[in-house]
Amino acid sequence: MHSYKAYSTIFFIAFLFSCSSPQEKDKFTYQLGTLDGFCELVRAGVKDLALSATFTAEEMDQFYPMAREVAQKYEVELYRESDLLVTDLFPADVASNKEVLLIYRGSNKERYLRLKADKETLEETGEYDVQARQAIARRFGRLLSYTPSGINRLLAEQTDFRTMADFGIRASNLFLYYRDLPAATRFYAETLGMELLADYQMATIFRMTADSYLILVDATKGMHTAEEPKTVALALLTDQLEGWWNYLQAENVPIKYPYKTKEGGPHDGFVAIDPEGYLLEFETFKQHPENERFIPLLEANETIYPAEGNSKVPPGLGFKSTITWLYYKDLLNMQNFYQEVLGMELVADQGWTKIYRSSSTGFIGLVDERRGMHQFSEKKAVNVSFILKDIDGWFNYVHKHQPFELRSEEVSTGPEGKYRAFVGYDPEGYFMEFDVFYEHKDNERLMRLLQ
Repeated sequence: MHSYKAYSTIFFIAFLFSCSSPQEKDKFTYQLGTLDGFCELVRAGVKDLALSATFTAEEMDQFYPMAREVAQKYEVELYRESDLLVTDLFPADVASNKEVLLIYRGSNKERYLRLKADKETLEETGEYDVQARQAIARRFGRLLSYTPSGINRLLAEQTDFRTMADFGIRASNLFLYYRDLPAATRFYAETLGMELLADYQMATIFRMTADSYLILVDATKGMHTAEEPKTVALALLTDQLEGWWNYLQAENVPIKYPYKTKEGGPHDGFVAIDPEGYLLEFETFKQHPENERFIPLLEANETIYPAEGNSKVPPGLGFKSTITWLYYKDLLNMQNFYQEVLGMELVADQGWTKIYRSSSTGFIGLVDERRGMHQFSEKKAVNVSFILKDIDGWFNYVHKHQPFELRSEEVSTGPEGKYRAFVGYDPEGYFMEFDVFYEHKDNERLMRLLQ
């Protein structure tokens, strides 16, 4: 159904054209309609700055009076720019020898001019290197109100910039480290009912949700020791929160924080402790302003119920998504890393926590260590992992561009060729592991799910 506002816009444009020559009407119909839409977006605050189509100076002389009438209707400003800022977001000749209108409100023209001046200074001082070019492009993208993923896409189209997401994320994964691996394996298989997909003797692989996996590692043979701080929490998202609480209470599983509900709050939950001290947060997210983008993603995920076998979990209890909570000192810096290096999408902003989507059912939560269940620690008994389609492509990109430090100078191959992997460090020291698994008798169940 058309709104009154939509009709009034059509009639307004028609009125403008009634005052123009037939040639002007035909020439500028589409561009003026587009400008009208951009003016509305700027007035609504959806965009800080918008750009019109490009025109020759002679064309702009004809177009500008009509454009100004539209801008006045929406109470926005126009700036006639004959030397548009060139960045790596767009082809360098996108406005060569052309003019463009900047559509803005408030101080956003000054932001644009400052950005343009900063780029000129970098060029004059010889400091406009790859890193500076990308920073200028991102500032321009943010001024145009593009999302981080939108900026990443434009950079990838114009340069050799890539993020991890460009190399295909098949699943999210988490490595935890144990003194007594058999006991930990029994807990996750029997008490939590997770499906055991593979047993490598020194490690066991579990399926938590549709594409979120857990690997338990013998701490005497892994990258971390059992004595290192367990600076991580694993959230298991479920629609059966009360059922899980009652069951784990009956099983005498240690509890750190008891089950609580908060009317009108964004989530409810409780925190249990696994056999060697890792925190397990059983959680339900609710409809709330900070969850408006998150809830539809969670609702689309099917619940994975306990696997057949030794599970003691009552029927009807399962998990649909996971969040790996990580604890940082500089949350903004880590946001930029997850968005601009790993290419992940922010799906929930809780202020002191930021939740990113790493796979369909696996999420990463960045936590301000001043308010979380853990504080920052230099060492952490955890590897945050991603199972990739093109591990060699990602490794080669990282090795060449060095967006983070690598632990080794090659992709290593596991025993009997079961998997290949490499490890790097995020800006605050978490180990990031990137994996690919191959056909092998020990991987049969895992490969069926990954494919």
